[in-house]
Amino acid sequence: MTTDREAETLDPLVGTWDVLQLRRGHRGSTDDRLTAWRAIAQRPEARTYLDLGAGVGTVGLTALWHLPHAHLTAVEAQEVSHGLFRRTVEHNGLQERVTAVHADIRDPALFAEGTRFDLVTGSPPYIPVGSGTMSPHPQKAHCRLEIRGGLEVYCEAARRWMAPDGRFVFVMLAADERTERFPVEAGLRIVERTDVTFRDDQGRFIAVCVCAHQEVDVPRVDRHLQVRGPDGK
Repeated sequence: MTTDREAETLDPLVGTWDVLQLRRGHRGSTDDRLTAWRAIAQRPEARTYLDLGAGVGTVGLTALWHLPHAHLTAVEAQEVSHGLFRRTVEHNGLQERVTAVHADIRDPALFAEGTRFDLVTGSPPYIPVGSGTMSPHPQKAHCRLEIRGGLEVYCEAARRWMAPDGRFVFVMLAADERTERFPVEAGLRIVERTDVTFRDDQGRFIAVCVCAHQEVDVPRVDRHLQVRGPDGK
């Protein structure tokens, strides 16, 4: 469905909820849905939920639909994405369940001292600046390239605001060594990793990882998911 603003679309997201997106901007992806899937599985009873770099809300709202007790706090630095998200929240009547914060997740004073979240998610950009083509569309550029930092920034923010028994779920390139290194450097440990193959003729492309605080001692689980079979379905 096209909205009355020519550059935007209003698209089905999850259940009865829709999402506003720029027609030619950064749009929801399978990465987002997979991140939400693992988040739901990890903390189905979460009451406080933080989505870092929330964009237009595709990860946060997809997870929130399946988290009946949760209140979502969604932090986004880009004004255009934050604005779309706020209007999406209003469109779906979610003002009582969602707090939209226009801010940079690198700010350590973003929340009051002692604020902690049961569940944290993030779908960070994972292409270093200079390693990929810079999109002329600023929204796309910030979502692809690590202009404000990448996974390391998300891990630091998650460690700062995650509850002692909380979980942080993120998506990253499977073959990138930073996927394993950055959580450890931030004081986290990966307790679950799902490597994802999108097509039968491709290797493992992305990894959806679940982190706990480093002192949490639980067995690690590694798995592989193939999205489509040999017939492309």
